[in-house]
Amino acid sequence: MTELVPPPGPTDPLAEIYAGWAVEMNRHPDMSVELLRIVFDDWQRATAEPEGVTYAHTELGGVPGVFVTPEGADGDQVLLFFHGGGFALGSSASHRKLAGHLAKACGATAFVADFRLAPEHPYPAALEDCVKAFDALVARGHRVADITPVGDSAGGNLAVATVLKLRDLGRQLPSQVITLSPWLDMENTGTTIETNDDTDFLIAREGLQANIDRYLSGGADPTDPLVNPLYADLCGFPRLYISAADTESLYEDSVRFHALAAKCGVDVTFVVGEGMQHVYPFLAGRHPRADQEIRTIADWYRAGR
Repeated sequence: MTELVPPPGPTDPLAEIYAGWAVEMNRHPDMSVELLRIVFDDWQRATAEPEGVTYAHTELGGVPGVFVTPEGADGDQVLLFFHGGGFALGSSASHRKLAGHLAKACGATAFVADFRLAPEHPYPAALEDCVKAFDALVARGHRVADITPVGDSAGGNLAVATVLKLRDLGRQLPSQVITLSPWLDMENTGTTIETNDDTDFLIAREGLQANIDRYLSGGADPTDPLVNPLYADLCGFPRLYISAADTESLYEDSVRFHALAAKCGVDVTFVVGEGMQHVYPFLAGRHPRADQEIRTIADWYRAGR
């Protein structure tokens, strides 16, 4: 199912944040990864602090992160959240508020995993950590069906790859997966990287390639389905939600993934935020379109329980 929504009315503050980052990165093209990580932790500035949500630094299976608990949440239900940032940037600090809004709307808890980052830890380190966190939740007594992998951008890739890896291991699969502006094409071939260059204020092909080079520096094949889910056999894949903006550079990744999932008979929902930016739910609490998307995801989530 594909749902189109009207363009936003108010000015998009996420575009302003992205444009500001782009200016600074152009001014300082040799900015270190360490400094970029500090900059990208400011991602959380786009998101309002959700009310009635508490956070606790903890770990699952040796993977550090932040556990998110909204008031009145069903403690059995867990959104296992994998943050974006090109496999090299982002953290639980940048994404905890987004996870808080989503968990609160779904009536669930969440764990935002601080998986190992490239280039210090190239593939498969991040994926290994994601699987460890999933296994740790199961070991704690959570039913597999009550654990929902969620990810934005590169984290969307990891949410999908985690399920594919569990399938390869012969494990029981979760019942549903949520992706927000997933970055899937590690061959860096998407046409919307060029056609949406003027409307995406964050992503350019050169930056994508730099992150691909970091992530695959251990020698992984960019067509390996665990790296590039556009090459995966999705037959038997869980119920799937894809959210993306039609003006973002990675839009084609979502279009192609939706088509692949539908071809394989997956129960897939694809929601398009017209005129929005990459991972526009980051604007939760600050923009009506982001709040609408959070509600739409929560309705979809509850329908699958």
